[in-house]
Parts: sequence; C-alpha cells; structure tokens
Amino acid sequence: MNIVVLVKQVPDSGSERKLDPSDNTVARASADNVINEMDEYAIEEALTIKEAQGGEVTVLTVGPDSATDAIRKALSMGADKAVHVSDEAIHGSDALQISAVLAAALQQLEYDLVLCGAEATDSQMSVMPALLAERLGIPQLSGARKLTVEGSTARIERQTDGGYWAVEAPLPAIVSTWDTINEPRYPSFKGIMAAKKKPVETKSLADLGVDPSTVGLAAASTKVLDFAGRPPKGEGVKVTDEGDGAQKLVDFLASQKIV
Repeated sequence: MNIVVLVKQVPDSGSERKLDPSDNTVARASADNVINEMDEYAIEEALTIKEAQGGEVTVLTVGPDSATDAIRKALSMGADKAVHVSDEAIHGSDALQISAVLAAALQQLEYDLVLCGAEATDSQMSVMPALLAERLGIPQLSGARKLTVEGSTARIERQTDGGYWAVEAPLPAIVSTWDTINEPRYPSFKGIMAAKKKPVETKSLADLGVDPSTVGLAAASTKVLDFAGRPPKGEGVKVTDEGDGAQKLVDFLASQKIV
C-alpha cells in the first residue's frame, strides 16, 4: 500500500497572524510557522494503515524552504520519505493553482491512497481533495471520521452534524480526515533522529512540467484586495448593582440580542 500524505506549513493559529501589505499575502517570514494541525491526523491514519498492511508513506508538500520543518515533523512521526515542491514562482498562488502543482507532483509518484487533513487552519477552505480528485480523475472521500481499506476499496464514515454517512470508493482515491479519526502520535527521540536520514526530494516547477506563468499572484483567480487590522477592544459596559443589577444585566443582554 503506497500512501501519499499532503501536508502544509501554516502560521501557528495560537499566535498573531498578519498579511504582508506589499502584496496582501500571508506574512509567513515573520510568522511562527508549524505543520497544519489537521494534517497530523492524516499522517497518523497513513501510519496506522501501513503498520497493518505494509507499504510506504510519502509526505508531499508545496511551500518555501521553511516548509522543511513541517516535512521533518511528518518524517519523525514515521513517514518514510518526502517530496518538497519549492519554487519562487509559486508565491501568492491560490487553491486552484496549488492543486495543479500538487496534481503534477502526484502524477510522478506511485500511490494507492492520498490522505490529507479536512482543512488548513490558515485558509479553512476544505477544497483541495475535490480539486485534486477532478484533476487526477480519481474519487474523493471527504470528512472521514473513520477509514477502512480492504483490498482495492476504501470505506469511510463521513462526519455530519447529525451522525455519519457510510461511503466507499475504489482505489486509488483521495481521503480527507477530521480530527475525530484518531489521536496523532508524538515523535519519539528515535523517530526524530531517524528523520534526519530519510530522503527528501526537492522539485521545482520545471521538474513537474508546470508553466511558471500559470501560477503565482499575477495569475491567481482570487486575490485579497484590501484588509484592516482587528479594531481595539472597547472598555465594555460596567453594571453597578444597586439592587437592580440582575435586571440591568438582562436588559443589556437583550439590547445585544443575546437573550
């Protein structure tokens, strides 16, 4: 079973995130960048399948040089190798363009299953599985809270607000996973040391046969036109209890349409 896991380096959602005013893109150089949290569940699921059925887990990412940190995290968890697509022309690309780059990279790999997190914490678009399924001509199973692979068939429980749907598709397929599917393992010291020796292949757009003029901010179909910082927090409303504090509180909540 050859499994490819898509990972993304994103600004830490627990720290302040900013846009670069020069081009309105995410200011990644000054951010505290980490592996996308949702992708760790996809990595864990890939490793679980590999341990049960054998095979190989390859990590695939598109990003700047700093994205190697996300790759090393995945390798230290137990992935076998990685492919890092890095090219300055990719800067500012939107989801459509990135899907074309990822599809080109996947076409150069052998895979039975492609796994990814349900969404990236920076964009929260949840569109990449569908875009890749369309470009590669393979089925997608999205929002999995449980995944079972038997022979040439993948089955999932697709998480919904009211329960789950039972869905299946033939392999090869792409599956996106929610954070309810498992509990990602912590990299061991042995895993961290072993990750330093695992192969990481770096590819450019030329290596993938992708025309640089089709990616990047200038060719993007979506752009951030303007942005503003979060307004400062106000002082709030102080309620003095003079025997009628409860009523004042209820009146305030009602004025805010909370009750």
